[in-house]
Amino acid sequence: MPALEGAVTPLVVAEGIGRRFGGRGVFGLGRPVQAVTDVSLLLARGETVGLVGESGSGKSTIGRLLLGLQPLSAGRVLFDGTDLSGLGREPLRQLRRRMQLVFQDPFSSLDPRRRVGAQIADGLRIHRLADEAARRRRVRDLLVQVGLQPEHADRYPHAFSGGQRQRIAIARALSTEPDFLVADEPVSALDVSVQAQVMALLSSLRAELGLTMLFISHDLPVVRHLCDRVVVLYLGRVMEEGPVRTIFTAPRHPYTRALLSAAPCLAADGRPQRIRLAGEPPSPHDPPSGCVFRTRCPHALPACAEAVPRLRDAAAGHRFACIRDDVTQPPIVLPVEPKRDLMLDSIHSGRSQS
Repeated sequence: MPALEGAVTPLVVAEGIGRRFGGRGVFGLGRPVQAVTDVSLLLARGETVGLVGESGSGKSTIGRLLLGLQPLSAGRVLFDGTDLSGLGREPLRQLRRRMQLVFQDPFSSLDPRRRVGAQIADGLRIHRLADEAARRRRVRDLLVQVGLQPEHADRYPHAFSGGQRQRIAIARALSTEPDFLVADEPVSALDVSVQAQVMALLSSLRAELGLTMLFISHDLPVVRHLCDRVVVLYLGRVMEEGPVRTIFTAPRHPYTRALLSAAPCLAADGRPQRIRLAGEPPSPHDPPSGCVFRTRCPHALPACAEAVPRLRDAAAGHRFACIRDDVTQPPIVLPVEPKRDLMLDSIHSGRSQS
């Protein structure tokens, strides 16, 4: 289990969680998929943790497991000290007002047949948090808080751009005043300039409201600017985790190094040497024995096939799952596009250095 600095109390704790899908298929021939295996996480109050990895690595599944939206196949999730798996339907419903999800696609996450004000007010109505007049006031206040106008409450989703729709989705998630927010690739469907605006909004809301956030993303420069800590996934397992500055400048796991070296960049100078991995990611139906990354790892040893490597300490708060200590390469400094770097300065300034 990762450790937190000082006497910080975690809000969300995942202990050895796993999620297995399927097993029989339509004709009884399907093989089970182990989407997440033995993942342990801590999220401190007010902290933003980035979850990164290739498509299919289990990022979105972990987000839904932490929210109690999917059943666990193994382990347990504690929210503010309460075990979610031990709750009945009504206690879990009451607790869910304190945890919310922002979806990836702002075009499909809103109902096109309903006015956005009514959709933002859904959480207030379901949890009986206010009467009708108070709900209308709350909706208008939320729209202003996310950078829109109060009169936008009476419009339908088709009247808004992608960035505006994502602001509406964020307002809906904030309506019940949650403590914990899972942002599942909330800017991946947006243009670069709009991405920076939405990220600046999330950063300011986190500071203003004291939100704890799990930020799921493929975009490594975004994670570098927005998050306090980073967790790197591969085939449903944690490969490395640590403070954002450490992960991006001195990664220890070969997969983390390869992932960072593959980040797109428009600048020709300062690019780290590309680490090209052989082969394709293994099927989650039949993962490799031992280290799941060994079939693509340029530093694999025969011993890597014998046992699953456990996360071990590299430094304070920095852990990696690899049996080797002699993988020495120059530190990686991730370059980003100059234009986006200027836009992200507003996010980076005002945040304490990790």
